[in-house]
Amino acid sequence: MKAMILAAGRGERMGKLTKEVPKPLTKIGESTLLEHNLQRVRRSGIKDVVINVSWLGDQIISYVEKLDLGLNISISNEGRNLLGTGGGIKKAISILGEDPFYLVNADLFSDYEINPLLTIDSGKSGHLILVKNPPHHSKGDFCLDRKILKPGDGKKTYTFSGISILSPKLILNRKDHIFPLEPILEEAALSNMLTGEVYEGTWLDVGTPERLDQAQEVLASGRIS
Repeated sequence: MKAMILAAGRGERMGKLTKEVPKPLTKIGESTLLEHNLQRVRRSGIKDVVINVSWLGDQIISYVEKLDLGLNISISNEGRNLLGTGGGIKKAISILGEDPFYLVNADLFSDYEINPLLTIDSGKSGHLILVKNPPHHSKGDFCLDRKILKPGDGKKTYTFSGISILSPKLILNRKDHIFPLEPILEEAALSNMLTGEVYEGTWLDVGTPERLDQAQEVLASGRIS
């Protein structure tokens, strides 16, 4: 199994922090967000990783070239033309291949243990890791009917963590080159094509300076390494 880390975003909600440094290279303690997630991939035993880049992508490429994590890292460079999460994945499928792959957002700070033995159920298009709704996303994204994902109904919902296993078929046949992933997941959920599970461990979407401070506090507390 391969993994892909989404690292192309502008990170505008981080304000001046990402004006000259891409958000994946934001530091928590002594490590960057990108290295944190690469380390979690490495610990799982997955060796092949694709990272997509755009905003200040040269910095990420240079950074990755200096890392020595024992991973086979390929770069999918979108240049200055952001393709969106869905478009970025579509461009990278030529590297990822035909098999299901792990997808991880680069701005996550979590102790979720990636499991390369986890698979997509037969006939399904993906498996999503969900978390309890954080304050900044109180409405959530999806409901769970046993393990089948349903679109959020405003009742018992959960938030998509940004960690998933996806089949390339979910993306590959899209005609557009620039598109987000979220509507595709919602469409798949409407068709009962996604499964999911709730993770109750440490998870932060480091999307604002305030949440970056939270991540620093979590690291200092020893709850995550």
